[in-house]
Order: sequence, then structure tokens, then C-alpha cells
Amino acid sequence: MENINIGKKVETYRKSQGLSIRELANRADITPSMLSQIERGLANPSIQTLKILAKTLQVPTFSFLLEEVRTEELVVRSQHRKKMIMDDVSYELVSPDISGKLATAIMHFPPGSSSSEKLLDHQGEEVAFVIEGKIRISLEGEEYILETGDSVKIPSYMKHRWINDFSEKAAILFSVTPPSF
Repeated sequence: MENINIGKKVETYRKSQGLSIRELANRADITPSMLSQIERGLANPSIQTLKILAKTLQVPTFSFLLEEVRTEELVVRSQHRKKMIMDDVSYELVSPDISGKLATAIMHFPPGSSSSEKLLDHQGEEVAFVIEGKIRISLEGEEYILETGDSVKIPSYMKHRWINDFSEKAAILFSVTPPSF
């Protein structure tokens, strides 16, 4: 939690509500000097003071304790995607990582490739969208041919397998929650 700047968050909430330091301090029943020190990181507020500030600013107390998200870490440039190759199938991670509740990737299937030798399942629920070519999917032994623009939802623990037994490559954009690659 060393990256958390509570004072900066207090200042941001205060300014978003158009309050001066003096106004917020009066409403929260603390001195303007103390509030100024908190906002500049020169003083650490007690839990009680945080609760009072949160109530006064009408925000949840825990919002002061959430780590900052660096927005530049949320952007994934196409040339910087994390890639993984397993046998002939390659994966490109579209989401920045797999640490959240959802991950999205692109699977590339050259002709004659498949995702596995047999039907497999995993914890995550999945939605897949064919962005290029066509591919065969086996769901619990039932087979379907998906073409560009088609999609499929695969519930958690449903046995499935992707097969490209066509003459052109296929690319599948898929999202899985929770991530389980």
C-alpha cells in the first residue's frame, strides 16, 4: 500500500465537489491546517478522520485506500502484445494481463492445427468470436463449423476443442472469466 496517496485522493474528491480546504475542514470538523497537511502528504489521517472525510465527501471510506491505476498500463499496443505458442497454435493477449476477472486473447490456428488432442475443459466461462477464416469446434462431442463473424459461448467446465481442418488460417478472439489459460 505504499503507492497509495491518501492525501491526493482527499484533494481530488474535495476539488471535484468545488470545496475549498477551509470549507471541507469546517464540515469535517478538523483544522484547515491539518487538512492541508493531509492533502500534501505531510500528515497521516487517523481512521476516524478518514471516516469523517469520507462521510463529508460522500464517498466510501475504502475509496481512499484503493491503489492507483496507471492508465498507460491499461493500453496494449498491437505490436507489444504478449504472445505464446503451443504446438502450432499461437495466442496473443489482448488484455494487459490475466490478473483481473476477465482476460481476452486471440488464438491463431494455421491449417491442420487444433487446440488439443482431446476435448478439454477449464474453470472459466468463455465467449469466442471468429475474426478470420473458419474453424470447427467440438462442444461435448457435438461439432459446429464457425465462420468469420460467428461466435460461441462455452460454459465453465464444458469439454471443448478447436480444430482447423480447413485450407486457410483461422483467428478467434475470445474472452474468459475468470482467466484460466
